Amino acid sequence: MQTPTIPKGTRDFSPSEMAKRNYIFDTISAVFRLYGFQQIETPAMENLSTLMGKYGEEGDKLLFKILNSGDFLAGVDAAAWQAASLPASKICEKGLRYDLTVPFARYVVQHRNEITFPFRRFQIQPVWRADRPQKGRYREFFQCDADIIGSDSLLNELELLQIIDEVFSRFKIRVSIKINNRKILSGIAEIIGETEKITDITVAIDKLDKIGLENVNAELSAKGVSREAIEKLQPIIQLSGSNEEKISVLRNVLKSSETGLKGLEEIETVLTKTALNPLAAELELDLTLARGLNYYTGAIFEVKALDVQIGSITGGGRYDNLTGVFGLQGVSGVGISFGADRIFDVLNQLDLYPDASTQQTRVLFVNFGETEENYILPLALKLRKSGVPTEIYPEAAKLKKQFSYADDNHIPFVAIAGESEIAEGKITIKDMQSGEQKMLRAEEIVHLFA
Repeated sequence: MQTPTIPKGTRDFSPSEMAKRNYIFDTISAVFRLYGFQQIETPAMENLSTLMGKYGEEGDKLLFKILNSGDFLAGVDAAAWQAASLPASKICEKGLRYDLTVPFARYVVQHRNEITFPFRRFQIQPVWRADRPQKGRYREFFQCDADIIGSDSLLNELELLQIIDEVFSRFKIRVSIKINNRKILSGIAEIIGETEKITDITVAIDKLDKIGLENVNAELSAKGVSREAIEKLQPIIQLSGSNEEKISVLRNVLKSSETGLKGLEEIETVLTKTALNPLAAELELDLTLARGLNYYTGAIFEVKALDVQIGSITGGGRYDNLTGVFGLQGVSGVGISFGADRIFDVLNQLDLYPDASTQQTRVLFVNFGETEENYILPLALKLRKSGVPTEIYPEAAKLKKQFSYADDNHIPFVAIAGESEIAEGKITIKDMQSGEQKMLRAEEIVHLFA
């Protein structure tokens, strides 16, 4: 007999867990709508030509590729196939989406005559990465994205920061928001004499929190960054102090780099505008923040929970020409992505779910038989029409079994209609937590739960 399992890095979610997840999705989408974002969806799989080359060398390795058909390799000799050195495109033309941003760029280009720019969209869907599963890192997980495309305004960056702050304020999760700018990183690469190594530098320093400075330096050296350049980089990536102090130092460090100074100016503008409506969260300029994805060109964001040891729970940034690879040049966008699965883990660890978010059925009607069923059916319907989640136990089982069902499913109230209640046109309501019981007229039930 086969033992049922699921792939590593994926999870099942019970009804109570789904109630919590829906609380996350509903909270985030409500904030997105508050800022004027409209929802879209895209297919789970995209053409590999859409996905490949957009995430950098490491990202491409994590793409799940899909065989052209389930029996495509049936009857193929493995040794002969390897000897033929067939390219992946011959057997895999599609892949599961790695994120929601690249499919969104494809969507914008494909539907450009149907949308109005600037276009504000949000998307809540699963993505897949062929990563090594570990705590807080999954192969299948949900992202909740909001992007504004078709506008260069830094007001968009400000609003995305406000959205981040509002979402985590609603969740009551204390967070730190890290901000940087890829132009500053390009300027740093320029002044240390390694302009051509900008991708290698950003990929390496983005791992600083995970692997430490010594290993970052080793990776830079392995990628061909000179020892002199690595030495020049040290005081920059270890820069500390307030945002103002860091900007002051950087203004001097980057004085010979036009690109770097442009990035610094953008950071200053965002910080100045944010000060007009201060965030509840801490906002920190962090020069080690690089966001490994190749398509970022301007401001970049990352959010960490302060009270739980876990990776980033939100990230994003500005991309100036992601649509260009699909034939629509010069369209700038900026977006953020909430990691729903990590937020789920954080809320669980901190026990921050409101009671109402996990409550499903509120009232269970006990079933004594057909006569009682006929009496309670219209009452249950009235409660449902009033928006009260209600169940009727499906058969006339022993009362103990029905009460155990209510307990096991955390149903707070049980409604009982026996001979005496029916004779008086009433119903007995039992509070399962306090044990208190009260007999009410049938028409009073709705008012009790309103």
